[in-house]
Amino acid sequence: MISVEEALSRILSVFRPLPSEVVSLERALGRVLAEDVVARLTQPPAAVSAMDGYAVRATDVAQVPVRLRVVGEAPAGGAYDAPLQTGEAVRIFTGGPLPEGADAIVIQEDTESGSDGEGRWVEIREGAPAGHYVRPAGLDFARGDLGLPAGRTLRARDLGLAAAMNHPWLTVRRRPRVAILATGDEVVMPGEPLQPNQIVSSNGIALQAVVKACGGEPINLGIARDNRESLLRLAAGAAGADIVVTTGGASVGDHDLVRSVLGEEGLDLDFWKIAMRPGKPLLFGKLHGTPLLGLPGNPVSSLVCALIFLRPVLAQLLGQDPSDKPFHARLAKALPENDRRQDYLRARLYQDEAGNLTAEPFARQDSSMLATLAMADALIIRPPHAPAAAAGDTVQVVPLGDLL
Repeated sequence: MISVEEALSRILSVFRPLPSEVVSLERALGRVLAEDVVARLTQPPAAVSAMDGYAVRATDVAQVPVRLRVVGEAPAGGAYDAPLQTGEAVRIFTGGPLPEGADAIVIQEDTESGSDGEGRWVEIREGAPAGHYVRPAGLDFARGDLGLPAGRTLRARDLGLAAAMNHPWLTVRRRPRVAILATGDEVVMPGEPLQPNQIVSSNGIALQAVVKACGGEPINLGIARDNRESLLRLAAGAAGADIVVTTGGASVGDHDLVRSVLGEEGLDLDFWKIAMRPGKPLLFGKLHGTPLLGLPGNPVSSLVCALIFLRPVLAQLLGQDPSDKPFHARLAKALPENDRRQDYLRARLYQDEAGNLTAEPFARQDSSMLATLAMADALIIRPPHAPAAAAGDTVQVVPLGDLL
């Protein structure tokens, strides 16, 4: 058996970022940028008002109350084009450009306005220093500023920024195409009639969700039965995929046919079995040039291996950093010495009375128990041969977040 680190290194060495494509802003949500988004303009393009009120010269309102003559208006999308003279004010609205000579805004709540035989006037009751309620040119961004870096997964606020920077189209990575093939006579799809000794298949559905959450495009090949013909027929549907992911059939039983049957059909096996729990019978190789990742059949093993191995592959294909930053928590209860396999223990995360992030492993860690995984917030990593750990010790964890 090889280590988790070596297995991941050998898997990632096969993959390179995918080509890019151009999509409209409306279709870019959740996509990964292949090129930086740089501002094509300055925002705001000129000094504008942040409030409804009056544009004034700060020196004119240093002593209040004071009455100024209203000489015009500056709505958003319009302007007062003449320079502002001493003793003058311009009625201005949010987003309206400041006239030349104005350097402050007095909000309308601090004024009283009227008119007389000489025209309109406004009485200023509260002074305003220079820059008061003024948004200077380029406050948000200037032409040429980096707005969004390549490798970023686009969210709603990112699309808003790209639009403001005048980008109707964005260059993004093509979505990785992931062919998913479940195996086994014992599994049927949810809702289908269950025969004696059969169980409902969950792996394929869950793996499709993982692929989508990671920015990929899942291709469901269905469930291959435990015979050569079924496996080869469904595996043929993986043509054009960037990676094939099988689940089940990779162990040592008489009915575990993925390794043996596909091996006879040209599977170039890189490795099989890793020092990991759950997930020992993991395999990786190439089938007719297409990378193939064989995940275990136990539901928890399949999903944990997808988190540890498939997620980094998809990140690398999308031009993102495939590595995880270390994340630590305090251990809620003691754990015994570990054996030679790296453990991933399902755990609950919470803050203790002192505010410390704490990880509490569940008592039962059987790899068939999906309910425990659904309740977990993180996986506690126990390296091979880790010594016994006491409550309060620091442990490394993998947060599950929204992925699993």
